[in-house]
Amino acid sequence: MKHTLLLGVLIGSAAFAPGAPALPDVPADAVRPAVPILVQSFDLADVTLGAGPFRDAMERDHAYLLSLDPDRLLHTFRLNVGLLSSAKPYGGWEGPKVELRGHSIGHYLSACSLMYRSTRDPELKRRVEAIVAGLAECQAASPKAGFHEGYLSAFPEEFIDRVEQGKQVWAPWYTLHKIFAGLIDAYRLAGSRQALDTANAMAAWVKFRVDRLTPEQMQSSLQTEFGGMNEVLADLYSITGNPDQLKTAKAFNQAKVFDPLARGEDALDGLHANTQIPKAIGAAREYELTGEPRYRDVAKNFWQFVAERRSYVIGGHSDREHFFPVTDFAKHLSSETTETCNTYNMLKLSRHLFGWEPSARWMDFYERGLYNHILASQDPARGMFVYLMALEPGHFKTYSTPVDSFWCCVGTGMENHAKYGDTIFGHDDQGLYVNLFIPATLEWKERGVSLRQETRIPNSDTTRLVWTCASPTQMPLRIRHPAWAKGAVAVNVNGVPQAVQSQPGSYFVLSRTWKTGDEVVVTFPMALRTEELPGTPGTLALLYGPVVLAGKLGTDGMPAPYARDQLDQARFPDPAVPTFVASGGDWLKQVEMLSRDPLLFRTHGLGRPDDVTLAPFYTVHHERNAVYWQVLTPEAWKEREKSVADTQARWDDVQKRAVDHVKVGNEVSESAHRFDGKQTDSGVVGGLGWRIAQKGGFFSYELAAGKTEPLSLVCAFGSRDRGRTFEILVNDQKIAAPVLDGSHPGEFYLERFDVPVELTSGKASVSVRFQSGKSWDGATPSVFGCALVQKE
Repeated sequence: MKHTLLLGVLIGSAAFAPGAPALPDVPADAVRPAVPILVQSFDLADVTLGAGPFRDAMERDHAYLLSLDPDRLLHTFRLNVGLLSSAKPYGGWEGPKVELRGHSIGHYLSACSLMYRSTRDPELKRRVEAIVAGLAECQAASPKAGFHEGYLSAFPEEFIDRVEQGKQVWAPWYTLHKIFAGLIDAYRLAGSRQALDTANAMAAWVKFRVDRLTPEQMQSSLQTEFGGMNEVLADLYSITGNPDQLKTAKAFNQAKVFDPLARGEDALDGLHANTQIPKAIGAAREYELTGEPRYRDVAKNFWQFVAERRSYVIGGHSDREHFFPVTDFAKHLSSETTETCNTYNMLKLSRHLFGWEPSARWMDFYERGLYNHILASQDPARGMFVYLMALEPGHFKTYSTPVDSFWCCVGTGMENHAKYGDTIFGHDDQGLYVNLFIPATLEWKERGVSLRQETRIPNSDTTRLVWTCASPTQMPLRIRHPAWAKGAVAVNVNGVPQAVQSQPGSYFVLSRTWKTGDEVVVTFPMALRTEELPGTPGTLALLYGPVVLAGKLGTDGMPAPYARDQLDQARFPDPAVPTFVASGGDWLKQVEMLSRDPLLFRTHGLGRPDDVTLAPFYTVHHERNAVYWQVLTPEAWKEREKSVADTQARWDDVQKRAVDHVKVGNEVSESAHRFDGKQTDSGVVGGLGWRIAQKGGFFSYELAAGKTEPLSLVCAFGSRDRGRTFEILVNDQKIAAPVLDGSHPGEFYLERFDVPVELTSGKASVSVRFQSGKSWDGATPSVFGCALVQKE
């Protein structure tokens, strides 16, 4: 049978038209929490975002969700079980031969369900129902395709065999977790009973697979990325009350990770970061359903280690997707920092912890990650998504393509911008919490009250809360006093100043009988402040209120901002960025606010060689930026200038006396030296040509040797390149496999390598080849030039 879903696309604000069908109620869970959940979230349908950057981001995401074709997402699922499909498959990580294929459909189900709840757009519900029906059909066809009953995926069940046998395969349980999560969201948020039935059948299949293994075999099979399988199975148990599902969830608790966390030990160094966070979220969910303190300790300790010890100023963490020693931040300002999925998951974990313990500690972190990573990760032009939020000074944001990327952070990105209303407000049995200062209106139908928040923070210092009440209503209103608001807050109710007892990083309470028209106005003290890169006092970030400020550094040498592969542009060299030079004292006085709306600052006499304009990081797109700045004394700056000048002078001297040299990135010079290469990129930055070879690539030149011996090869490498694995060959013989430390001033620095005499003796010319290594970091550094000189 040919499968085609005839789905229209709604444009603009049609989803908000009067008369839209009523939303289905969120069904009650069969299992009540075993521990008190002191603060509850509101249904997304009860919160309407007001004008501002968060609503703008939601609307862009809404349009992107409607642009995707459900049949194309279902294509590989249908082929996997022998059903016909005439759809064109998507590319990137959803390509038909990519082992992770199928993960995006789970994210899409979650995102459409969340967006449906946020916007009431009936087209999104239709898409959810159509995809769930398509998945159920594929699940029903699985036994005829040779798979066990209940199996559902876009790849063969043999992938799970490979996991159990310790063979290489790309994270099949991770993909299944996304499908589970999407089905659960489709049931809870969009009212799809078929989604729950499909998830239950999947869970029975998981139980069948897990029950065949001994505990030791199961733990051995967890030496891979398996997403939040413990979370979704525990969540499913909360819906159904089926104890088998909770038992199966616990089978995915990895002792190697849980045991040290339960003891309060940080053993995260070297681990793949986003593999671990869903495990902690699963522990949080298991604590809520069982009350076992071990699970609470795992979740809280993990949050503390990551949020408070391992995070950068934007709230994100990791470099090259991995945790590194907390003493090594200075070595990890790279173009591959802070995977966006990680912050998506850390915010989920923060919401769990806040529910148990309503402390501003969790919400201060939540706000930081939300503004400075999640909101900052969406392309304002096309609604695309950032995978690795580069914090290397001078780098830029690289976004996904609409149909040829489908990275993990595209999937979580689809969800991120669909649910901004879920944490602004909260409630306990008595009253309301205002957690975030985002314009929005809350309708608390059960209490007959509405609260409208009007604010332009960070472009203002004030939030205004306006009540509408069916009848006078007594309740406490708790408002977060954020950690960034140093000093007393000014609070007025109906124009009358209120004496409140409050400290930064806490909640203050206004308890009274509220009536329609009551207004609460809160003014927060806001000022520029700095925060150092952990363990690196001379490297600082600037913040204002809740937002991190970034330097707007132009587009010199920038490629197009969209990429099919998340690392396509990560290793391109960056120009040197200004340094802040101050002789001590309060140098923040040299940073002036240019305007409040839009929020802009400018340094005056602080930047060398140039001053810089600063804006909230979430607003800086399609240009180079810097979040962290090196701050030097005037004496140290003079030494740096001399070092850069000396390097340039040495390179000029090398080129003058070279037997031969190549102007890398210069088409004429490279052609004259018989350039050859594969998987290589080149460009110009700071007026200098460069070339790199990506993983699996190389580039080579033929240089005159002049029958002179012995010779040395002098190379100009990018100053901040580090961690690359690569080799240098002369006449196909390896002469070096250097390790670069990436800690040099200026655009480039020089390295010298002696060439064995037997490789050049009597030869008029030799080939010089730069080739990437085979590891994760396999890529050459940026090569700005190379020259053969007589050995000194």
